[in-house]
Amino acid sequence: MKKIFIIIILLLTATCRFQLKAAKRALIIGISCYEQHKLNQLDWHPIHGTNDVAMIGATLKKQGFSVARLTNNKATAQNIKKAFIALTRQSQTGDIIYIHFSGHGQPVEDCNGDEPDGWDEAIVPYDAGQKYVKNVYDGRNHIIDDELNDLVTGIRRKVGKSGFVYVVIDACHSGGSSRGEEKEDSVYMRGTAEGFSRSGKRFVPRIDKRAVISMPTGKNMANACYLEACRSYQTNVEIRVGKHYYGSISYYINKVLEKHQLTKDTQWTENVRKLMSADCRLLRQNMVVERSGI
Repeated sequence: MKKIFIIIILLLTATCRFQLKAAKRALIIGISCYEQHKLNQLDWHPIHGTNDVAMIGATLKKQGFSVARLTNNKATAQNIKKAFIALTRQSQTGDIIYIHFSGHGQPVEDCNGDEPDGWDEAIVPYDAGQKYVKNVYDGRNHIIDDELNDLVTGIRRKVGKSGFVYVVIDACHSGGSSRGEEKEDSVYMRGTAEGFSRSGKRFVPRIDKRAVISMPTGKNMANACYLEACRSYQTNVEIRVGKHYYGSISYYINKVLEKHQLTKDTQWTENVRKLMSADCRLLRQNMVVERSGI
């Protein structure tokens, strides 16, 4: 009987230690002003990604998250990858991880033949150019979805089945390439309608109207939930609140998380969808959720 009691105590102690180790960690990346290149055709127009970082970061801090931030010229392709590696190293079994990117996105011509439509989707770091220019920029600083998936999968494996990973992409892979003037009704769009192609291939977006997409669960890894501001063929419009502009999905995620704790339960994402759907400025875009374990 004494031995059984000791075993129970040891198990309870181990459980408590595990619970103490589990943490909440966030990596938030936002770009407002991109690198200026010698060739103008490589340049990206300014947006307001850093506003999202300040807003979301403050809310997650209040919820007990440790928050790492990368903004503007710190958000290079190399630094983003290093931040993912550091987050993977720091993460422990059972952690809740929140990853957020606010910036431009772009379709990139598929090189390995794994995309049915011939295009990968990419997030655009600070030092990525908008067009292919021979002997100048070949796309090396774009982070395509395959590479992003590998980085996220490493974290999912590290936190294990008892953890959870959120990934928010407040970008656009087929958006407008111009911005409005500084007026009350001006519109800032994230992304470009032009695909990045080494061969001169023209981007034609694939029409997929699914609001929720099931992802593979994977062995011995955490479930994940990706939230995207719009469908692949739509424009992601920034919204003005007072004197400031924010990414559409960033603003409404923050609005929901100001009232709800971020946990492994993804029901809160439906509140984000409802708020975005009710905003008349966002009638031409639809939030997309990709989720495993459903």
